Amino acid sequence: MTARTGRAVVLEEFNAPLRLQEFPLPQAPDGGMTIACGYGGICGTDLHLQQGHLDIPVPLILGHEGLEFVRELGAGTHHDATGAPLAAGDTVMWASSIACGVCPPCRLHREPTLCERRRTYGVNRALADGPEHIVLQPGTTVIKVPDGTNPLAAMSLACAGPTVAHALYERRPVRLGETVVVQGSGPVGLAAAAFAQLAGAAKVIVVGGPAGRLDRAASAGIGDVHLDIVGATDPEEVLRQVRAATGAGGADLVIECAGVPAAVGQGLTLARRGGSYLIIGQYTDAGDTLINSHQIVHRQLDVVGSWAFTGAHLVEYVRLLPALTARFDLASLVTPYPLERHADALAAVADGSVMKAVLTS
Repeated sequence: MTARTGRAVVLEEFNAPLRLQEFPLPQAPDGGMTIACGYGGICGTDLHLQQGHLDIPVPLILGHEGLEFVRELGAGTHHDATGAPLAAGDTVMWASSIACGVCPPCRLHREPTLCERRRTYGVNRALADGPEHIVLQPGTTVIKVPDGTNPLAAMSLACAGPTVAHALYERRPVRLGETVVVQGSGPVGLAAAAFAQLAGAAKVIVVGGPAGRLDRAASAGIGDVHLDIVGATDPEEVLRQVRAATGAGGADLVIECAGVPAAVGQGLTLARRGGSYLIIGQYTDAGDTLINSHQIVHRQLDVVGSWAFTGAHLVEYVRLLPALTARFDLASLVTPYPLERHADALAAVADGSVMKAVLTS
């Protein structure tokens, strides 16, 4: 009998080339399953991990975004997170993290995203734990993808979508008729803009860059106004254009998705008095920045942070896929790469030349 094997991209040491390795496929664990992972998204977090910006174990199998069909179900595994029956061959997505359920954030504060012992595929589970994105352990949130969904469209916001679902559903929702400014034009920024449009925002202004990303967002139907601050010779002039575009002394809600510390100080000046500032983008510690705290007090701002997502937020993203794909050309945001070209894909994410890189096998 031919041995079953799977391939994975391995981070062996920080700031060093990644290596494509082959692993034997174990049997599906009781309560879990094995997945034939045909689509693996590259997230900005993967770049931060490769550069050593987070305290993680190495060697590590990178990748926390995926979509493909169920290869084998373990004993006792028969339904997805919504209760829909699962069978081999079903197309699914899965949440990258498993909360412990017993620490104070899980048990007392109803905040599983803040779990003290959260296990995350592709982030804090070492290579010794096995080829993670093929074997899904018990407790993983798995959700069937609607029939007819374009896999690349689903993968376009595979991590960004549930991250924004958490932020906009629970931390600070978009209210009907609001003017929203989104800082950042990567996947998280575009997810925030698209979700804001679906939620009924009157105007969504995307300020980011490079210009090619903004053009791609506009072509996909995401955002109403697109302003390039990355390529601007005078960023302050761009900020004035943003304020003018709000038409009312500032936005009702400003969402920071850029991940650049300096963006926070800028963003505080873009909200109207009595408005809100929602910070999503500062996922890794990129350093300190100067802010004018008077802007928070004078504008009487609600400043809210939002961290990561849970399986429930992935379920919401997948439920929204039909509405998202009907309104926005999400597949056009994706540049696919064969698995062998993982280094090229990571480099393209690093230099911003692609919106979303997805590895295919």
